[in-house]
Amino acid sequence: MDISRRKFVALGAASAAQAAVSQTKAPAMLHSMVDVPYERKDPRVAFIGVGGRGTSLLKNVLAAEGKVVAICDMDEDHAKRAQKMITDAGQSSPELYTHGDHDYERMVQRDDVDLVLVATPWTWHAPMAIAAMEHGKHVCIEVPGVRTLEECWQIVHVSEKTRRHCMMLENCCYGYNETLVLRMAQAGRFGDLLWGEGAYLHDLREELFGNKGEGLWRRKEHTLRNGNLYPTHGLGPVANYMEINRGDSFSHLVSMSTIERGFSEYRKEHVPVGDPKWQERYKEGDFNISLIKTSMGRTITVKHDTSNPMVYSRVNTIAGTKGLFMDYPPRIYFDGQRGGEKWESLDGFKEFEHPLWTRMGEIGKKLGGHGGMDFIMLYRLLERFRNGQAPDMDVYDAALWSSVGPLSITSVAAGSAPQKFPDFLRGGGKDRKPSSVGA
Repeated sequence: MDISRRKFVALGAASAAQAAVSQTKAPAMLHSMVDVPYERKDPRVAFIGVGGRGTSLLKNVLAAEGKVVAICDMDEDHAKRAQKMITDAGQSSPELYTHGDHDYERMVQRDDVDLVLVATPWTWHAPMAIAAMEHGKHVCIEVPGVRTLEECWQIVHVSEKTRRHCMMLENCCYGYNETLVLRMAQAGRFGDLLWGEGAYLHDLREELFGNKGEGLWRRKEHTLRNGNLYPTHGLGPVANYMEINRGDSFSHLVSMSTIERGFSEYRKEHVPVGDPKWQERYKEGDFNISLIKTSMGRTITVKHDTSNPMVYSRVNTIAGTKGLFMDYPPRIYFDGQRGGEKWESLDGFKEFEHPLWTRMGEIGKKLGGHGGMDFIMLYRLLERFRNGQAPDMDVYDAALWSSVGPLSITSVAAGSAPQKFPDFLRGGGKDRKPSSVGA
């Protein structure tokens, strides 16, 4: 019992020390980026990374009539493929930057670029975003944003210093169900919100053990860290429902992971003996579950599993004092509804359909891109830039949502000890309006 108490105290001290470190890294707020509008103009766009994900984003930007002036990718074939997509869309041929890992540094110095979209491996997101902002460009980075608490603070500091936005391209915030449910939550249909759940449950074994695309880099993340490596797809929509960074905030989290089995078993069955993959040791537990407490006393559960047979799900649940919504499959229940205690479909709530889905949803569905959400996200981004409005999601959202990753890793390593969230807004989020994603 004494040994157990000593261990408990030690873990608590380690957790407190980590929390203190995360807080002391906070730079003084230079100029808040809350609700700062874009310059009113049709932005000239540049891409860093046009592999599978970047190509999909480019397709949707072109469909939204975005003007693309430059492409950077170390794979010349990828860059030339993107170049042809742009000229086939009737635009002038963009300049290509294909000379190694750091050619993006040359591209972001151009005077004719307003907005840079980054779709590269995760380790490059922070340096590329920082370089773009330092050279006067707004930037959008793919999920999961950034990987460390230090990088979270870096993008916040540089965004404030340069007065340039850094938005995370969290497409799941723009899904049909997510935007409809957000509008219902903002209208008070669920009452006082109490708890939510989000997840990324996706069997990626075949893709991550491949010898191209994400198989070239993403599997390595499982050899380096153990926690929630990819939190924002499930978390982002729930954070919007709960008005996180806009009245409420994340207070602390605890996290735990299962043992690792999925990747090792898959390797045994599918990878020939002697392949270099047999030298890898997987640290990431197959299933991670993290529990977040908010400052207003709500809870959010976030789950992650990409290593096992899995029916795809982001869970996407929100519950309050008047009812709840659960996704996969989508179903909704309100207290006292006709028919008693049974689930209803969303079909009866068309009045809450987001206007963008009403106007542009069919175009998005025809384009593909995760059921149309990619097009809705990028159309919305360009629309708000053209109208001189602030982005729906800012650098504070990118930093806070991304911080779940490193904090979960620290918590797992410390025996699920609580980890306190940094206050990236430094007290400036209490009086903000609800998320404009629902507007």
